[in-house]
Parts: sequence; structure tokens; C-alpha cells
Amino acid sequence: MVWISLFSAAALEVVWALALKRSDGLSQLGPSLVFLVAAVGSVVLLSIALQRLPVGTAYAIWTGTGAVGTALLGMALLGEAATPSRLAAIALIAAGIVWLALTEA
Repeated sequence: MVWISLFSAAALEVVWALALKRSDGLSQLGPSLVFLVAAVGSVVLLSIALQRLPVGTAYAIWTGTGAVGTALLGMALLGEAATPSRLAAIALIAAGIVWLALTEA
């Protein structure tokens, strides 16, 4: 259950990051509300995961997974550059996340 909470928190981090981009500096009501709800939900789920996981591990996996998801969806949905060097960097972050998660399993 702790891992479900943590990865759900990371998924909500991706949602709030993309909503924040769409909110145009929090000037668009719909995306701003999505940002707010997703951000609160993400932190609540992270706090649940922190009850059982070390803070360094949980925080690194939360931010890393959110960063990877946001970067990939930014490329897929927002037309951000998908250069080989960006993809390699994202792959390295993902590998680090998996390695870190396996050390806590």
C-alpha cells in the first residue's frame, strides 16, 4: 500500500505540473483548480508514504518519478524537444529511481 501511495503521489505531481503550465500563471480558473487539488492530493499521499518509508527515499522517488513523467508528457503533449540527450538524461533519472526503490524493497 505504501508504494501505491507514493507512486500515486508522483502521478498527481505530474498532473499538477502540467496544470500549472496550462494555468498561464494561475490566471486560468480551470487549470488553476486542477493544480490546487492535485498538489494537495500529491502531498497528502506523500505524507502517507512517509509513515513507512525513509524521507530521503520517498522524497527522491516522488520528485524523480514526477520529473520523469512531466518531462515525457511535456514532450508528448506540449511539443517539448525530445532530443537524444534529454531522453538519455530522463532514462538515467528513471534508472536511479528504480535502483533506489529496490534498495528499500
